[in-house]
Amino acid sequence: MSDVAIQAGLLDRALRRVSTLWRDMAAVVGVGDQADADLAARLRDCLEGRGGEVSARARAAGLAEAYRTLDQSGRTEFLRALAAFDSDPAAVSKAMEKVVAAGDAAERAVATARLRRALEPPRIRLLTAFAAIPDGVKFLVDLRADLIARLDGDKLLQALETDLKGLLASWFDVAFLELRHIDWRSPAVILEKLVEYEAVHRIRTWRDLKNRLDSDRRCYAFFHPRMPEEPLIFVEVALVQGMSDSVQRLLDEKAPVLDPRQADTAVFYSINNCQRGLDGISFGNFLIKRVVGVLSDEMRNIKQFCTLSPIPGYRKWLDASLAAGEIALTEEERKALRALAPLLPPPAEGTPEPDEATILRGLLARRPPWREEATQKVLEPLLARLCARYLLKEEAPRRPGRARDPVTHFHLSNGARIERVNWKADISDNGLRQSHGLMVNYLYDPERIEDHHEAYVGEGRRAASAAIRKLAKP
Repeated sequence: MSDVAIQAGLLDRALRRVSTLWRDMAAVVGVGDQADADLAARLRDCLEGRGGEVSARARAAGLAEAYRTLDQSGRTEFLRALAAFDSDPAAVSKAMEKVVAAGDAAERAVATARLRRALEPPRIRLLTAFAAIPDGVKFLVDLRADLIARLDGDKLLQALETDLKGLLASWFDVAFLELRHIDWRSPAVILEKLVEYEAVHRIRTWRDLKNRLDSDRRCYAFFHPRMPEEPLIFVEVALVQGMSDSVQRLLDEKAPVLDPRQADTAVFYSINNCQRGLDGISFGNFLIKRVVGVLSDEMRNIKQFCTLSPIPGYRKWLDASLAAGEIALTEEERKALRALAPLLPPPAEGTPEPDEATILRGLLARRPPWREEATQKVLEPLLARLCARYLLKEEAPRRPGRARDPVTHFHLSNGARIERVNWKADISDNGLRQSHGLMVNYLYDPERIEDHHEAYVGEGRRAASAAIRKLAKP
């Protein structure tokens, strides 16, 4: 079965199940026939909560089912109607006057508490009502995903998204999350979700999935008790000997299975956030630290924890920097590139000979760029040096101290060290498109994780091996 078919079947079953639940709840108290009623009126009825808790949940279920059946424009209208339930300006002004007029600290504390209540918009109570229905928390996570896709400067929707993010951040605090080990014996619905959500290295077949869950592999995920069948984030780990330098070899289904007791290194090769609606609510740093702790306790033979990570921003940065003339080449690199000029189409008659940057751009435009052995001998050290510089020195636009590459920022924030750049580590189409096939190892030293985290987050200092620092120098 293809992964597309798996995803389609999974989504259809989930939607049918939850839709039936919501329709049945709404029908019990007679709100299932209100699809054509005024949306604002239905939201007000839900907010007022007449008839007790059962009726309130039924109204929320009816609204959730109505939202599920809307087209894209209808969903936008629904979200804007929900966002319109804002704080009462008069009540807020009156509460602020009480704070200003407070005569002492105790009176001010009481007035401030009342101001906070006045500031809380009614839409938060509506959002909380959705959380009480079956699959309601998942509904809200997906609702925020829809919101994020529609923001585009809409201040009303931005206010709703801010409120919803705040609720989800409190509900999805890491203290409430459960770490699970996923293997081939895990429920099929969970295995299907791995296939659906894997975005770094796609799982193409059941055999591919089984290979990633074999005895020399591990997969761990965070779950929330209100979403027991929905992984929030998961990491795939390979138990190997030595630091891996090729994802194709790491994922080779025909490679012999290693006895985990003979492994000395755990390689985190794929980390996937599963819920778009939880963007900006970080779990990754906690997940990696937890998994390092679990593996350290369970497998005393594992002495090294590292990643084999993509470099998604490298090629884009390199192409733009070459076009802008911002790449400084050494004389040795210039000489080597000039020697490769005959491999490219000759310049048009009457045009000047290409400079070294133009030659490099021409070589990199080929797929793959290292077609000849002579080309590889020039490109490997050059691209590795520029990559080390990119990882170690380039900053995100308007974010001083923050690494430009998002994966680099993620791992440095989590306390890792930039350890090694690997040539031809991902020769898939995606690997060539992102980084000309290069990947990087980040090393997680359990004894230095907190030090590296503090140095990067607090001072912008990037932990790196001596080899990386030497390589980054021209």
